[in-house]
Amino acid sequence: MSSNFTTFIFFYFAIITSTVGYGSFVANIANLKNTHYNKGYLGLFGVFFLIFYSYISHFFISHNYTNNLIVLTLGLIFFIYFFEKKNKKEYILLYLFFLILFIGFVIFKTHDDFPYYHFPYTYYLTQNNLLIGVGNFNHGFRTPSSIFYLNSLFYLPIVKYYFFHIGAIMIMGFSSLVLLNYIYKKIKKKNTDIIFFLSLMSFVFINIFFYRIGEHGTDRSAQILIFLLIIELIILINMNSQFRENSTIFFVLLTLVISLKSYYILYLILLFPIFYYFVKNKKFFYFNDFFKNPFFYLSTLIFIFILLINFFNSGCLIYPLKITCFENFSWSIPLQEVSRMNDWYEQWSKGGAGPTFRVDNPEAYIQKFNWVDNWINVYFFNKVSDFIYGIIFLSVVVFITFYSKDNKAMYHHKGIVLIYFMLVLIFIEWFYNHPALRYGGYPLIALLLFLPIAWYLSKKYYLNFNIKIRAYFLIFLTLSVFVGRNFNRLHNEEQQYKYKPLKKINYLVSNNYFSIQNNFEDIIKINNGCINQLDYCDKHKDLNMKKKYSYIIFFRK
Repeated sequence: MSSNFTTFIFFYFAIITSTVGYGSFVANIANLKNTHYNKGYLGLFGVFFLIFYSYISHFFISHNYTNNLIVLTLGLIFFIYFFEKKNKKEYILLYLFFLILFIGFVIFKTHDDFPYYHFPYTYYLTQNNLLIGVGNFNHGFRTPSSIFYLNSLFYLPIVKYYFFHIGAIMIMGFSSLVLLNYIYKKIKKKNTDIIFFLSLMSFVFINIFFYRIGEHGTDRSAQILIFLLIIELIILINMNSQFRENSTIFFVLLTLVISLKSYYILYLILLFPIFYYFVKNKKFFYFNDFFKNPFFYLSTLIFIFILLINFFNSGCLIYPLKITCFENFSWSIPLQEVSRMNDWYEQWSKGGAGPTFRVDNPEAYIQKFNWVDNWINVYFFNKVSDFIYGIIFLSVVVFITFYSKDNKAMYHHKGIVLIYFMLVLIFIEWFYNHPALRYGGYPLIALLLFLPIAWYLSKKYYLNFNIKIRAYFLIFLTLSVFVGRNFNRLHNEEQQYKYKPLKKINYLVSNNYFSIQNNFEDIIKINNGCINQLDYCDKHKDLNMKKKYSYIIFFRK
């Protein structure tokens, strides 16, 4: 085994450990006692903290080797300081699970958008502090994701930029650990309620349907967290204690989902069921606790930073939503171009464009339901239909595995119908405006099927029924499928690309990955002689540059 492979594994576990260390720090500062028993949530709290730091620091410094080594080391120190000997089993499970996931982390072929803007934007964060107007260089730079900011903190010596996809594996891994924790706790308490079945079905779905980390991009990480968000929403509505801790978890998950993709801001609608049950149950004091929670303000602050970054990149608070754009700033994207790009995204998601075709008259095509027939032909069959068949098969397997003819006295979970109605509303918006699975369709379709099945199964009586063995068998089978499919993927990559990870584990990075950063540096170098004497420099053929309050601003001629 080469030193390259060994080094890769060392940094892989060091980063995971450091992230959990930050989560432990946050949990202790916020006095979240129960979170310590769920290492998955410690990991997600660590991700939340690192994203928060990354956004703030981007305004002042680059995420270079020095900064990132300090961040990594500090997280490891936190992990050691807050290490709890009594929870050794949870730590062992943490490392064993991420060891299994490591086979998914090893990739050669990255996401299609990785060379286009995922890698370039993340690399930009490692080389520069805030540059204003970078959206003029690349369409993708107008819609940055928080996962880029997270990944930029793992630009480290030796491994360099070959960990720019670790954010996806951490979100997937930590989320799966949360679900495993819920499954284990419910089995231990012999309480096979809707949370048990929803957690089990979500775990199976995530690790079988999203097994290819190279396909996650910026979309699937958010969609994984949506499963957790719905589970936590049910828990929050039905809780009788620990309101502060449950509401904190909800804030963290909702913030992460929206920060990963700004169009998930629609999921703020899920606050409605919470407020509805506050009023219905006359628990008005919860409003006070809800808005006094420090994480409410931390989440709000992250939203503000996201909007600021979007604004400084493109002149829009949420690109390409025209109503949020300001055209009168020098670096702003022209409103006509914003509208054109919004129509293009809609046209593409409605099956009106692809690598080899474009529909005639796209303006008329995207209106109302003109697009449905063509969308069914070019996208529903076989992309969506295959996915639905897979979801139905998964549901049937779970249903058959746990079905019983007897009924039991069931703890009644409030809010299921209302939550289901909220999901239907989000589904309608998704279908009407951007009906592509990658734009949120995966969890919506799955949850609309999982929720009623989980609710029905939770009513069944399990006398002389070894549910523990059946649940653990499904988990084992899921992980076996995950490992098997990734072994098959690696075999195909070895055949097609001659990829041999034991000799050289890195994914392919070519010179064009650095082209945008090179453009930044070229323009700055060309204008370096005049920028301190003039309001702006005019020495580049496409873009001008000026400096204000020590910040460089790029704008079009």
